[in-house]
Amino acid sequence: MKNDTSIFKKILIANRGDVALRVLRASRDLGIPTVSVHSTADSDAMHVKLADESVCIGPPKSSESYLNIQALISAALVTGADAIHPGVGFLSENADFAEIVNAHNITFIGPSPEHIRTMGDKVAAKQAAKNAGLPLVPGSNGEVKNLTDAEKEADQIGYPVIIKAASGGGGRGMKVAVTKKDLSESFSSARSEAKAAFGDDTVYLEKYLTNPRHIEVQVFADAHGNVVHLGERECSIQRRHQKIFEECPSPILSSEQRKRIGELSSQATKKLGYLGLGTIEYLYENDEFFFIEMNTRLQVEHPITEMVTGLDLVCEQIKIASGSKLNFKQEEIVFKGHAIECRINAENSSTFLPSPGKIDTFHPPGGPGVRIDAIVYQGYKVSPFYDSLISKLIVYGKDRETCLLRTQRALEEFIIEPIDTSIELHKKLVCNKDIKSGNYSIKWLEETFLHNA
Repeated sequence: MKNDTSIFKKILIANRGDVALRVLRASRDLGIPTVSVHSTADSDAMHVKLADESVCIGPPKSSESYLNIQALISAALVTGADAIHPGVGFLSENADFAEIVNAHNITFIGPSPEHIRTMGDKVAAKQAAKNAGLPLVPGSNGEVKNLTDAEKEADQIGYPVIIKAASGGGGRGMKVAVTKKDLSESFSSARSEAKAAFGDDTVYLEKYLTNPRHIEVQVFADAHGNVVHLGERECSIQRRHQKIFEECPSPILSSEQRKRIGELSSQATKKLGYLGLGTIEYLYENDEFFFIEMNTRLQVEHPITEMVTGLDLVCEQIKIASGSKLNFKQEEIVFKGHAIECRINAENSSTFLPSPGKIDTFHPPGGPGVRIDAIVYQGYKVSPFYDSLISKLIVYGKDRETCLLRTQRALEEFIIEPIDTSIELHKKLVCNKDIKSGNYSIKWLEETFLHNA
C-alpha cells in the first residue's frame, strides 16, 4: 500500500504492550512505517518483532526507558520519525512531553499540551468542564488547603465526602470521610498519599455518591471545527478503581439518556476547542450524570466502541493528527449490536497477585465476533516490571444476550498456561446473575461479588 503523502512518513510508538501493537497495526493499515521503542526487558515483545524498525531506549525500569523523554526524542530523530504516538499510560498524558515533541518539529498524536495540562489537573479540569456546560458532582471550588477549610466545605456539601488528589489517578490520593469525625484522618491521609504518588499534595472535596455507575463517552474533534461522539461505554466493573470488564453500550441507559449525554459531551468538546480523540468520564446515579474527568488519550477499552461503530479509532486518530478532516458526520455514525471487553491480566483470579513467567501454552479463542488484542505468544516471558495486562478479549454480538453467551464461549476456549491469569475471574463474571441483568455499580465487584466469593 502506498503511503498517503498528506499523512506521516514514519511513526514512533512511545509505548509497549497491546497498545503499541494496536498503533503499529493501524499505522500499517495506513501504509505508514513504524518505529518501536523498547526496554531491554521487552526485546522479545511482539511490537518489537513486527515493527519496521526498533530502538532500545534503556533498562527495564520505566523511568529509565519508557518515561525517558530524552531517549524517546533521540530515537525519533535518529530514525527520522515525523510523528510520535504516546499510546496509553507512561507519557500519554504528559503535557511537557507533548511540548517537547512539538518543539522538535515532530507531531504529537494527541491533543494540545494545554488541554493535556488542564485535564490532568483535576481542579482545573472541573472548572473547564463547568465552563463547557458539563454537570459536576457538588464539591469545593478548587483546592482545599487545610482541615478547617475542609470541615467548612464538607458541612456545606454534606457527608459522606471524598477527598481527591488534584493530580491524581488510578485511585491514589482518594479517601472517603463518612462522618465529620472521619474527616481529619482522611484529609491527612489523602494529602500524604498524593504527595508520595504525584509529588503534589493539592486536594479538593466532592460529594461521595453512594452507589454510582461509571459511564464514559468517546469524543472526536478535528482541526476544522467538526466534533462527534461515538456513544458511551459502561466501565463500572472495577477493583481498586481499575477497570476489569467493559460494555458498549451501557445496559441501563435509555435511548433518550444516551442521546442526551452524547450531545452534551460533543457540545462541551467543541466549547473546549479540543483536538483529537478524547473520553469524557461520568458518574451516573439516579438518572443524573456527573463529570469526573477527561482522558486526553486513547483508552484501553476503545475496541468495544470500534466493534459497535465499525470505525477504526486509531487510524482516525492518526489521520486527524495529520490535519485531515473527520470523514463522517454524527448522523452517519451507526451504533449496531453489543460489545464486551475482558481485560486478561497475568495475575491470580482470587488473590490478584501478579504472575509473571514463561507461557508454554497460548491458545486464543476464535469464531464469529471474537477479537484478541494480545501481546503474548507461546514461549513469551511475561515481565515482572510492568502492568499485568497481557491480553484483551473483545466480543461482539447482535444484542447483549448473544454477546454474553459468545463471551462465555470464548473464555472457555481461551488457554494461557502455566501462569495464573484473570480468565477464571471473567468466566465467573459472565455467568453471574447481576452481570446478566446489568444490575451493578462501581462498588459491586469488591463489595458484592468478591466479598461473597
